[in-house]
Order: sequence, then structure tokens, then C-alpha cells
Amino acid sequence: MESSYGGIIPFFGTNDLEATSEFYEGLLGLSLFKDQGNCRIYQVRPGAHVGFCTHLEVVQGKRSPIITLLTESVDKVYHKIRTEKQYPIEEERIVNAKYNIYHFFVKDPNGYLVEIQKFLD
Repeated sequence: MESSYGGIIPFFGTNDLEATSEFYEGLLGLSLFKDQGNCRIYQVRPGAHVGFCTHLEVVQGKRSPIITLLTESVDKVYHKIRTEKQYPIEEERIVNAKYNIYHFFVKDPNGYLVEIQKFLD
């Protein structure tokens, strides 16, 4: 069965839209898709978005949620984070043989774990 859905927008809570914007727009280069006042939606690519809202609770566990951004430029993003900003790298770049990926983890200003990942197959 073919999907009739045109996209996806997972929403996460934030206490600071400006710091969130600096991270996702300024550092990672996502485009602001919609500013709804208390929610901002960033476009990863057409049909794929991520949203942050001040009326939602910031909910996080030790390793969840994970916001994964796919890129062929894992090293480029890693070096940009390391040299331009002071966001904590949670796990260094590695090849994960179990999932056949190359990735690292960084914490965003909300405390969410952001995975920068490339599939190797």
C-alpha cells in the first residue's frame, strides 16, 4: 500500500526558542520552515521537519529521545561543532558495525541527544 502522507514533523518541548534556533538554524544549517510564535518548525528536507514548542514539556531520559539527522558530511558537521560552538559531544565519531553507520552524538540546548549519522551501505 502506498503512503498518502506528505511529510513528518515530530515536535519536542523547549524552554528557549532562541537557543534552539541558534543550534538548529545557526549551527546545523536547517531552514526555518514556520515560526508559529511559541513553536518553530525547521526543515531538514522537503517533507521532513522537526519542531520545537515552548508549550510542550522538555522530556528526556538517559538516551531518549534521539533526533537523528542524516548526512554524507558527518566529519564536516563534527568539525563545525567542535570549532565554532561549545555544544557537548556526547559520543565521538565511530563506525557502528552493528547498524552499519558512521555517527556521533551531540547535546542540543534542550538536552536532547542529536545523532549526526551516515548509512554505510
